[in-house]
Amino acid sequence: MSISPMPQPRQSAALLHQVLDQVGSVILGKPQPIRLALACLLARGHLLMEDQPGVGKTTLAHALARTLGLQFQRIQFTSDLLPADILGVSVYGGQGKGFEFHPGPVFTQMLLADEINRAPPKSQSALLEAMEEQQVTIEGVTRTLPEPFFVIATQNPREQAGTFPLPESQLDRFLMRIHLGYPDPAAERALLQGRDRRALIAELPALLDAESLLRLQQQITQLHVSEALIDYVQRLIAHTRNPQHYAHGLSPRAALGLLAAARAWAWLDGRDHVIPEDIQTVLPPVAGHRLFAAGGGSQRPEQLTRELIEHVAIP
Repeated sequence: MSISPMPQPRQSAALLHQVLDQVGSVILGKPQPIRLALACLLARGHLLMEDQPGVGKTTLAHALARTLGLQFQRIQFTSDLLPADILGVSVYGGQGKGFEFHPGPVFTQMLLADEINRAPPKSQSALLEAMEEQQVTIEGVTRTLPEPFFVIATQNPREQAGTFPLPESQLDRFLMRIHLGYPDPAAERALLQGRDRRALIAELPALLDAESLLRLQQQITQLHVSEALIDYVQRLIAHTRNPQHYAHGLSPRAALGLLAAARAWAWLDGRDHVIPEDIQTVLPPVAGHRLFAAGGGSQRPEQLTRELIEHVAIP
């Protein structure tokens, strides 16, 4: 299903709120994480969801793919997963046919890397090139991935058995990290009394398609960001590079991602410009998995990003 071009953010915001409502009919009581996930995809980013098993991370990925009308593949990450299981492999056909490449599940528009931290670093790193350059190099041949291309990864808390911590280089490829958490009592009761989530997902209509999503992403890049807000972002990034407060600062990739996410958040509000509150709203999921306290401090990501917002003045 294709939609007509929508140059005005107010018009497209109405459709995107239908997307949010439809996904919210499956993932109950979590409007903020759902909106952050959609903003991440609109900003051309990859999403990391970290939480306890069973709170709906995989269901959210399925519901988004179905609602956005995207090709979808899932990889269950395990300790014996090999890079070829992700990227694909060349198989000898025999009878003079030579080797034929069989693409792996990474050749899709939305890839769910389920429990990514249960695979060893070698398998995790197979996604690095795909996430950064939207291509993979296998046996010396570079192959382009479909457009759009998103990775939604889930991971269990690091303290759980059988997990491998994601290295900083892998974490930095994710634009956002979000948490779903447990539902509130009202949402949980509706969940218990409602239909099976898998049956609901199977009935969801596609409200967008790949072409429409690409067009929206392009429109979002045109949103105006004032010089004062650029200064604000630079001051935020510069503050994280103070070795007295943080182990290491935010990278230029993180700064670009922060602006892209703020533009997407403003677009969802139907605005054609970014305001400071947009930056402050998306800063925790964009920066939380990239910041670590200096000297091995015990501050949690939420504390670090809250202190960052408090210490840098709004223009």
